[in-house]
Amino acid sequence: MPINSGPSDSLLPPTVIVVHPRERRSKCSVEPLRGRDGIVFCTFPHPVPIDIAGYVRLGIGGPVLSEADRDRGLLLLDGTWRLAARMEPFYQHLEVRSLPLVQTAYPRKSEVYADPSEGLATIEALYTALRLLKRDTAGLLNHYHWREQFLDFNPWLKIAT
Repeated sequence: MPINSGPSDSLLPPTVIVVHPRERRSKCSVEPLRGRDGIVFCTFPHPVPIDIAGYVRLGIGGPVLSEADRDRGLLLLDGTWRLAARMEPFYQHLEVRSLPLVQTAYPRKSEVYADPSEGLATIEALYTALRLLKRDTAGLLNHYHWREQFLDFNPWLKIAT
């Protein structure tokens, strides 16, 4: 799968990651991406600092993200599943896109709340989405502790060398 087969990534809308304030930055899988070109972070409930009209939101229950969405912006909610569910109503105006079946490598430890079986770490979801959209993923997983395991579980996501 080629990384770039359409418009230059620099011409595409940036990816927006909305982080719940109770998400611990020390455990946040996308924290190392702060300052990366093409990614805008904001803290819920503060407004997203850019126009997100035409964006799609990654979630569960929508059509699978596809190349038809290539030129659209992507918004992800970052927090535990319980916290993300609290943020969803504020972004219900955005169309939801799901991911195909992907196996997480992130170890789950909640004994109180069940995560959805389709649940991924935010970095895993972002990486998968960008691969599906044929956008640049270079270095995206560099700081993800479970990178190799994630790619081994999902070999179709590996970049051919």
